[in-house]
Amino acid sequence: MSFSVIADSKRTTELSLKERKLGSATLEAISQEVPFSKMFVLDFIGLLFIYFVPAISHLLSVPLYFIEPMRLMVIIAMIFSSKRNTYLIALSLPVFSFLISSHPIFPKMLIMTLELGLNVWLFYLFARLMRNYFYAMLLSVVLSKGVYYLLSYMAVHMSFMGTSEVSTIPLYIQAIVTVVFSTYVFIMFSRKEALDPYIDPTK
Repeated sequence: MSFSVIADSKRTTELSLKERKLGSATLEAISQEVPFSKMFVLDFIGLLFIYFVPAISHLLSVPLYFIEPMRLMVIIAMIFSSKRNTYLIALSLPVFSFLISSHPIFPKMLIMTLELGLNVWLFYLFARLMRNYFYAMLLSVVLSKGVYYLLSYMAVHMSFMGTSEVSTIPLYIQAIVTVVFSTYVFIMFSRKEALDPYIDPTK
């Protein structure tokens, strides 16, 4: 009798595990279908935003470039889309801006593309190592900016671009924006973990 009960219990457990696997597979399939349209809309909005930033800045008489629109779109992609799409946004926005407006100039476009891609890579690395999204974003932005300024200095030194092309955003504003971005990422990713403790928001 006891062997029968054990066998039934084992079969029930196996069935339960199979149902869970099927359920998770279904959920995974759904999650792969739904985000595609979401990511497409997000990418389109990002491109439109970058395209209209100069016009909006002129219309409002507000220097929107102070909030680093490209980095802002990359951070929004981190939170609301996938890691792959975040890399796509980071690597394509400077190129898109260059193609439609010839700004930034070609050397700066290459440096900005590298900087944003490095920012994304460092964030996911630090988030995995430290499990603190505020510091992960803060360090990834600071280090990627450091690489940006180093490469820009080299480009200026080799006469590939002028000093005025490096940055027109005061350092204290960059520091404030970086802290705001880091706080936003911390809040949003912490909320994701609170809603589902088993989810990894960085994947």
